[in-house]
Parts: sequence; structure tokens; C-alpha cells
Amino acid sequence: MKIDIMTLFPEMCERVLSESIIGRARKQGFVDIACHNIRDFAGNKHGKVDDMPYGGGMGMVMAAKPIFDCYSSLFDSKTQEKPHLIYMSPKGKTLTQQRVKELSALPHIVILCGHYEGVDERVIEEIVDEEISIGDYVLTGGELPALTLSDAVCRMLPGVLSDEECFTEESHYGGLLEYPQYTRPAVWHEKEVPDVLLSGNHKEIANWRRKKSLEITKTRRPDMFEKIDLDKNDLKLLKNDNN
Repeated sequence: MKIDIMTLFPEMCERVLSESIIGRARKQGFVDIACHNIRDFAGNKHGKVDDMPYGGGMGMVMAAKPIFDCYSSLFDSKTQEKPHLIYMSPKGKTLTQQRVKELSALPHIVILCGHYEGVDERVIEEIVDEEISIGDYVLTGGELPALTLSDAVCRMLPGVLSDEECFTEESHYGGLLEYPQYTRPAVWHEKEVPDVLLSGNHKEIANWRRKKSLEITKTRRPDMFEKIDLDKNDLKLLKNDNN
């Protein structure tokens, strides 16, 4: 998979994407990520890519032409299929794990990071395929959301994580929040690891984990819990009061 990030701060993005799991995945060739400086397409000696908004108002707006020219440089429109372009925006649909899975199946995505008061609406209409938000709040730019999206998508790709279970049992993947996790020592600050996890009984451990995921989701995210198709075993687990 190829991911191109269009930004005013490519060094910031590169620094994050070169570390940890995603950094190793890039080195091993599981994903091709490149960060592109929109200022390189400014067309003026000062690298100016913004201007005052028509109609007045606070702040500056990123101009359409530098963004369009940066995007156009990423593929050959005559011989290559148009990549899927995502604009990170608080006006977009909230990112979900389901959408992450769908995006991870695409061969090439481009992520546009806005800044200042946003970007000229005309370039959004011209080239953007979808707008995505990572939550109902506003940041100073689209770089952190773009990094969040890139990380979430990359870890779904084959080979990036050591085992598929690394993500299939995590929060949100299957519509549930994750069960509690423990490691050595078995007793810490007089708090003990649940006996079932020390039992070696894999069936009981699986039931305990499923029960905890159901309970946590029901308590913390009732909106998610309502969408779960509970089977007979789930109902039995929820009815059982034993920890």
C-alpha cells in the first residue's frame, strides 16, 4: 500500500512515522509512506500558500493551486488510477475502525492536512473524495489527525504486526472494547491477577475475556453495546455474576 501525506510540516510527520512499528514496517517494505511539502508548489519565492478569506474574517485560508499542484505530482493521471484523497477535517465523518479496515484495502491513499482556517472549498470539490474527523474538537492543523489515520491503517496491513490477533482482539475491531490485560508479577500493590488467567484453562480464559469485554462495552459505550448481536453464550456470560 502507498500513502502520500500533503502537509506544510513534512518533517513533523516523518519524525513520527519513522519510529516504532510503523517505522519498521516502512523499512521492511510493508507500506510505502511519503510526506510532501505543499510549500514546494507555492510558485513564489517566499513559499506563501495562504491568503485572506473572501468576505472577511479571522485567519488565513490555504490556496487551491498549491494543493492541487502537489496532488497532481503524486500520480500520472494519464496512466494511473486516481488515488483516494482524504481531507482531515472537523467537518468530516468521525473515523471508525470499520472505515480503517476499508481504507487498508485500498492500494493508494493521499491525505491532505489543512492548516490556518482551512483550505479553499474549490479544491475540496475538485479532488477530495472524503473528509474524515478524528473527533469533535479542533486542532491547529491536520497533521496529528493524518498521523492517527496513517497509523491505524498501516497496522492493519499484512506483515506490519507479528500476529493477526494483535489487532483482532483489540478495542473496536469486533465492535467491543478490549478486556483487561495483566502481566508479571502476579501480585502488585496487593492487587492480584484474576485466578482464571493463571489457570491454564484456555476455554475459561476466553469466556472471562469475552465477559469482561461485554461488561466494559455495556458500561462505557452503551451505543456500541446496542449494536452487538449477542449469542446464547454471551447472554449466559452476562448473567453469570462470577468474576
